[in-house]
This record gives sequence, C-alpha cells and structure tokens, in this order.
Amino acid sequence: MSSLLLRNTTKLVRKLQPLSSLNKQTVRYFSNLLPDITLGLSEEQKEFQKVAFQFAEDRLLPGVAKWDKEEHFPRDVLKEAAELGFGGIYVKDDVGGSNLTRLDASVIFEALSSIDVSTTAFISIHNMCCSLIDKYGTEEQRQKFLPKLVTMENIASYCLTEPGSGSDASSLQTKAVKDGGHYVLNGSKAFISGGGESEVYLIMARTGGSGPKGISCILVEKGTPGLSFGKKEHKLGWNSQPTRAVILEDCKVPVENLIGKEGEGFSIAMRALDGGRINIAACSLGGAHRCLTYARDYLKVRKQFGQTLSNFQGLQFQLADMATELYASRLMVRDAASKLDEGHPQATGLAAMAKLKAADACFKIVDNSLQMHGGYGYLKEYPVERFLR
Repeated sequence: MSSLLLRNTTKLVRKLQPLSSLNKQTVRYFSNLLPDITLGLSEEQKEFQKVAFQFAEDRLLPGVAKWDKEEHFPRDVLKEAAELGFGGIYVKDDVGGSNLTRLDASVIFEALSSIDVSTTAFISIHNMCCSLIDKYGTEEQRQKFLPKLVTMENIASYCLTEPGSGSDASSLQTKAVKDGGHYVLNGSKAFISGGGESEVYLIMARTGGSGPKGISCILVEKGTPGLSFGKKEHKLGWNSQPTRAVILEDCKVPVENLIGKEGEGFSIAMRALDGGRINIAACSLGGAHRCLTYARDYLKVRKQFGQTLSNFQGLQFQLADMATELYASRLMVRDAASKLDEGHPQATGLAAMAKLKAADACFKIVDNSLQMHGGYGYLKEYPVERFLR
C-alpha cells in the first residue's frame, strides 16, 4: 500500500510540474524569503512606516558608522526626527505630541532601527520618559516640560538602575528626604542612557520604607546643585548614545517635581517598562530584518565550489529558519503592543514575553547572518558586526 501511495504521489508531482523546475522554484523562494513588514498594518501605519524608513535612509545611514566609531551623540539628527513627530510619539497632542498608539510606535522604531539600533533605542527611551510625564504628571508639569521634550530641544533619561540594584529594582537605595518645600536626594544611578547630556532625569528614589511602596518618582533638571555625572562609559555597542552614572549629593529639588504621588514610583517605573520592553523588542526586529536581507543578498553573489551559496540547501534551511523566527517575533511584539493599547490585564506578561522572544531570536538571526558572511562579517566595512553589537 505504501509503495502504491508513493508511486501515485510521484505521478501527481510530475503531472503538476517537472522536478527540475520545482527545485529551481524552491531555491528562488528560499533565497528571497523575507517576512512582509507591512502585514497586518493599516494604511495609516504603513505611511508612518514609510516615513520612518525614509528618514533612516536619508539621515541615519550617512552617519551611523561614524557615530559608532567616534562615539558621537547626534543631537541635531534627533531634533530632525522630532520634527516628524518621533520625539513624543504617544504623548497627547495638546503639548505637541503625536498622540499615536504603542503599536504605531513599535512600527516606527522597527523601521528606524533597520539602519541604526543604537540611536533608535535612545529615541525610544526618551519617548518612554515623555509618556511617563504625560500620563502621571500634573497639568503644570506637562505644560512646563513636555513642549521642549517632544521637539527634543531637551531630552530625558530614565534613572532606575543602581550599582547594587539591577533586576531587583525595588531594593534601590537612592533616598529622597522631604525638607520643607523640597526633596533632598542622595545616591547614584548606573548605566544611564543620556547621562550628562539629558536636560531631564526621572529619578526613582526612596521616600519611605523598604520595598516597592517606599519608592517615588522625582524629576531632576540638569544644572540642579548636587547633580553630577560619572565618566562616559566606553561600551561594546550602542556607541551613539552616551552612558554615565548619575550622582546625587544633597541634590535639592522642589516638591512640585514629584511625579504622581509618594509611594507610586515603583508602579510607575514598572508600567513604563511595559512599553519600554516592546520598544526595545521592536528595535531588535529592525536590526534582524536588515541582517536577514544582508545574508540573503550575500548568498546570492558569493560563490564556492562553482556555484552561489544560495544554491546550498543547508543555507536555504537556515534562511528559512531565520525568516520564520523573525516573523514569529514580529507577531508577538505587535500583539503585545496592541494589548498594551487595549489595557489588557495580561499586557505586562505579554510585553515581557515579546521582548524575551524577539531579543533572543533576533540576536541569533544577526549572528547567523554574520556567520554566513564568513570572514567578511567580522570586518567593520560590513555593517553586520555593528548590528551584532
């Protein structure tokens, strides 16, 4: 019976198409397989995406290698991005924001990071800070700080991590003691993106007892006495954004700079990170999609053993796996973003899952792309190594 089934199946395949033609089509299909980045998007979202891709090509691509090499922070280009609405993507429009959704933002960040993950990641952190002020700040705080932040005339940094508290954020030690009409802050924050450059710092500090309920969010402006910065860190990657410690020594700020209420800081910080996780996951998607494109194109021109590498079935399988992982990751990221927009009760968990899946899968995609380039992938003349970092 199995022999008869095999013969009938073979006849059917030959009737539909010659085997030689089928093999050629399979090669073409796998060597060109890239998930459609517009799949599932509205016409409006496709326009956002198109604008972001064009900006990335026109303004990020010419400088990205130099910024990485020289550790240059391109503030002029950030302002240009803000002119397109990318400085306050999901900030309300009464203070100049674009008033878009988290899903819209994920589409924009993915497109920008297809050229420059480092600069895009900083833009996403800045947006997270802006949304925090927009959502939890008083009307006076919104009107005072957001107009200059959404234009990126001023930029903002998120300050949660400390030398002794990373993942265990609720154990942070920075203190804010109330003294009349001021808070006096003492402590330090580590690995702060934009440290020393930003004009606004959202500091998570302990105003009460131990644990998460003793933490509050306080806005500190650059130039405040007692605020200083550590040395600029020299990092493996993300070199277009500066990273420094933020140091607070008897730093006195008005009580009006409290964001939300005392004791709400930890919950504010965690809710902000829900969107932050989606943003960073979207940045991973952009870099991985670009590197998958590089790998596909390289395999189509590089020859070994008398034929292009795209004809080798083992590499076709790898490309197919890479494309599948990218597609699955994008679905998770966009679904998590939609759930966050909806206020879904499982949005926090889904955002964490999306970041876990996308970050791990996209790193493997980029690494595989580098390996497919052989020794050339290790050279800085080729951009894949920068995406890996």
